[in-house]
Amino acid sequence: MPCKITHFETHDLLLHLARNTDCDYSSAYVTIFTDGDKPLVGHGMTFTIGRGNDIVCQAIATLANRLIGMDPEDLFKNMGKTYDYISADSQLRWIGPEKGVIHIAAGAVNNALWDMFARARGKPLWKLVVDMTPEELVDATVFRYITDVLAREEALAMLKAKEAGKKEREAIVLEIGYPAYITSAGWLGYSDEKVAQLTKEAVTAGFNHFKMKVGADLASDLRRGRFVRSIIDDPQYLPKGSSGRDPNSPELQGKNPGPTGAVLMIDANQVWDVPQAIEYVKSLAEIKPWFIEEPTAPDDVLGHAAIRRALRPYGIGVATGEHAHNRMVFKQLLQADAIDVCQIDSCRLAGVSEVLSVLLMAAKFGVVVCPHAGGVGLCEYVIHLSLIDYIAVSGTMERNVLEFADHLHEHFLYPCSINSKGRYNVPLNPAEGYSIEMYKKSIAEYEWPNGSYWVKAREGKHS
Repeated sequence: MPCKITHFETHDLLLHLARNTDCDYSSAYVTIFTDGDKPLVGHGMTFTIGRGNDIVCQAIATLANRLIGMDPEDLFKNMGKTYDYISADSQLRWIGPEKGVIHIAAGAVNNALWDMFARARGKPLWKLVVDMTPEELVDATVFRYITDVLAREEALAMLKAKEAGKKEREAIVLEIGYPAYITSAGWLGYSDEKVAQLTKEAVTAGFNHFKMKVGADLASDLRRGRFVRSIIDDPQYLPKGSSGRDPNSPELQGKNPGPTGAVLMIDANQVWDVPQAIEYVKSLAEIKPWFIEEPTAPDDVLGHAAIRRALRPYGIGVATGEHAHNRMVFKQLLQADAIDVCQIDSCRLAGVSEVLSVLLMAAKFGVVVCPHAGGVGLCEYVIHLSLIDYIAVSGTMERNVLEFADHLHEHFLYPCSINSKGRYNVPLNPAEGYSIEMYKKSIAEYEWPNGSYWVKAREGKHS
């Protein structure tokens, strides 16, 4: 008997994190419910860093209300059209369109529907998508405003060309895992002792791609970069029995690897104007970064292109996408030859359907996809997206790396995990959907302002 979407809940969750005093890592969280003999449920969220999370929750509620009374199976039949429907309210588009608060709220709602879809089929989200036919996958993708670069027919041909190898690629990634890199060793503000400890631990854990934050002080960045390089390039810290990776191997070509195959990336989080970015990163060339991430304003497409041209003689690439509003910004970044690395964000883009459009465009342009993660729930989300890219879209993971941060996974029923080779394990639980369901205890503890953690904080019971 058909079921209908009956109601939803939103939760404004602020999860305290002491690493960065400017951030209270937060989740604007939604759960959508149906009626029926076997009621369905879908969980979704978007990530913020504290203030404003309540505003996103209000926007989520406004969008989710559009789904009340609808049959989820009608929505599942064509998730591309479902995306269009959720984003189609003309009055709500006035406060976007498809950018800012309303867009990341749409991401939470769309992701909740994808979670419900996967749970209804008894599959992890990645498996639901890679098991689709090319025609079904195209129907699940949003094409509005990008057909000048990628038409439905071309996307269908691309997916059909990769169809024959899907089972083999799935078997490979199930066996070895998906390549990861780590950021947690490279935060600004850490002491040298802390950086050394975390970097050595990461090398020993099997990671060979490392990222550090830059932009506060050039002399300090150079010193920290040399320090990190001295550890990741030293074979004594490699896992037992490992000799590192061949720096001349095809998968490391153009990444400026050190003698053990270790790769360093740097991230500026948008601090510079274009001329500043060029001169500053030139001064960091001696630490041999693969790329500079977010060197300038995230929607300055031509600025990124200018930076990339200026840094090319130094062998340093450009990466961005964490704050790229939508598929149209990615379209322009690719058209302008502005990036070497495409960094999709599972919560900045408005759900899986929009992510699929960016994955397909990046594959067409031959640009490697290395998603942004960290935060709250982002690692849980993006492993699914990288698996979809590898198995069904681009067909490659040799040069890809997926960001990993080792925090806040304890709040999720189905947390991501890393194997001994520094790779993500593949999510396999048929009940986990999009892996974003949070423990009720965590919701009760961290809901703002009346969660038990925050009540105790106001009473001075937290140090």
